Formats: sequence, C-alpha cells, structure tokens
Amino acid sequence: MKEREIFSTIALVPPLMVRVDGRAFHGLTRKSGLEKPYDSGFQDAFCEICLRLMSSSGLEPLFCYTFSDEISIYFDTLPFGGRLEKIDSVCASYAASAATLALHSEEPLSFDSRVILLTPDKVGEYLTWRQKEAWRNHINAYCQHALIEDGMTSSQAAKALKGLNSRDMHEMMFRRGVNLAKTPAWQRRGTLISRRTVKKEGYNPVTGETVECERRVAFADRDLPLFSTPEGEAYLSSVLD
Repeated sequence: MKEREIFSTIALVPPLMVRVDGRAFHGLTRKSGLEKPYDSGFQDAFCEICLRLMSSSGLEPLFCYTFSDEISIYFDTLPFGGRLEKIDSVCASYAASAATLALHSEEPLSFDSRVILLTPDKVGEYLTWRQKEAWRNHINAYCQHALIEDGMTSSQAAKALKGLNSRDMHEMMFRRGVNLAKTPAWQRRGTLISRRTVKKEGYNPVTGETVECERRVAFADRDLPLFSTPEGEAYLSSVLD
C-alpha cells in the first residue's frame, strides 16, 4: 500500500511560502462578539499564533506576515527534508491548534494551507501582493460595517459595494468622518513577525557578574511600510538578511 501514498515523496527546495487561511472564521467572529470592523484582540491572537510558529513549533520559519485570518509563513530552510505533505499539513494543523488556544475557542478551529514556490527575488513581489489584499480587505471591512450600521443586511451591503472602486469606497467613508489612510497601520498593511537581535542582561555563573548578551527574539511589527516603496524594499532586505 505504500506506493499509494502518491504525494509522500514530493520534496521541495527553499525558499517558499506557506499560506494558511482560517476556515469558516466568519461564524467564529459573529459568535465571539468581536468589535467591527476590526478587533485588536483578534489581531493580537494572530500575532500570538505567528509567535508560536516562529518560536515553539519546531518549523523554524524566517518570518510570518499576517492580516485578517491569514498567515504567510516564509521558509529559507525547510523542515522534514522538504517533504511537501508534511510541511503543508503541519503548518495548517499547528496554526489551528495555536488559534484554538489564542482565541479561547470552545470549538475546534481549522485552516486550509497552500505552498507557494518562490525565488529570492520574488519574495517582495509576493508580500506586496498580499499587502495590497490587506488594503482591499481593510476598505471593504469599513464600508460593509458602515452600511450595516445604516440598516442594511450583510448581503445587501455586499451587493451595494459590488462594482465600487477603491476611490469611491474611500470617499464613502470620508463623508462619514473616517479617513481610511489614517486608520491603524496594522489594519491597512498587516503585521510582520520576524526575529530581531536584542541586548539583554544575563548572569555569568563563573564570575558572578552581570553581563550584556545578544539574543534573537521574535518581534511583531505592527507599523509596516508599503512593501512596494523603496522604504519597504529596504525593510524586507533587512528581514531577509
């Protein structure tokens, strides 16, 4: 029967991205009474999921990028000998377990997962694409919430927004006193979790002295630049180094 495991021998080479997306999270957010259009506690939970992926999953990704209920996990070296099935399934299952803990869910949560093969020069292009999706998601979330507050149902609001371009939706919110270009950066541009070198005080048991040492710790950056700009390109270069 071993030969029927038709994908078990497929091995990948780095670099690559694994994107996991929350499955049926709309129901979860409704039942949990989360603040609309954005809930900072929900975003904090996804940062916690990313920090767990970075620090305690054993997967050792270089960084994670998250917005809404999706996480892009970047690998410059691969666990499990690069085996596709193991990477894909463990990323999704670990994220689901971490999400269940972080969101204090009484129901099991699940993620779907896909692998995106990259070359080093395409990493910025991929992240720019996802960051543009974060912006589109951000505009739509604010506009849909505004229309629902005006008395529309979710389906009516979605129908009213269909066909509107970004400028129209931006103007719609501006008339309501909300400048979408001034909302919190994590709502517009997502959050990137990477390892940074920090200086910490330590104790030398041999000499009994307090010493300063450097350690690599995972850090969530909620104030990202636009990845498509020179500033954003320089930022990503520093993360990838």
